[in-house]
Amino acid sequence: MDKVNKTFYYDGPTHGMHAIAMGRATYRVGDLQEVSMAEHRIFSMSFASVYPHYVAKAERKGRTKGEVDEIIRWLFGYSQTELEAQIAHGTDFETLIRESPRPNPNRFQIKGVVCKVRVEEIENPIMREIRYLDKLIDELAKGKAMEKILRSAG
Repeated sequence: MDKVNKTFYYDGPTHGMHAIAMGRATYRVGDLQEVSMAEHRIFSMSFASVYPHYVAKAERKGRTKGEVDEIIRWLFGYSQTELEAQIAHGTDFETLIRESPRPNPNRFQIKGVVCKVRVEEIENPIMREIRYLDKLIDELAKGKAMEKILRSAG
């Protein structure tokens, strides 16, 4: 089978989350399904369908729904009322991100690996924002202090 260098998107099981990994590597043709960003299903997926998984992951590790909400509000700039409205409305991820009222300028300080991909190297801005959120929820579940998760000074 021919080997090629491609950007790939793997839609597979990862620790009970919705995670869809992406990256660059050499794979045999047919090993992974190639999907363009415009067609990527997570963009059109309802945020409300994934939100309970974020909360459940946090709660399994002794954290709270309030902390998950605080992370989302910090990252995208929604008030609690606006966040709850987005969830109730069934807003998809792409719309949630594109319509973020006040994206936090400190979100670019988020570094690290999610699904074997460095978040700071993700080129597509929508996917990068989704991965920022995944990374922050992972940090919460690992017991990191909220001040550090939210990249607070001091």
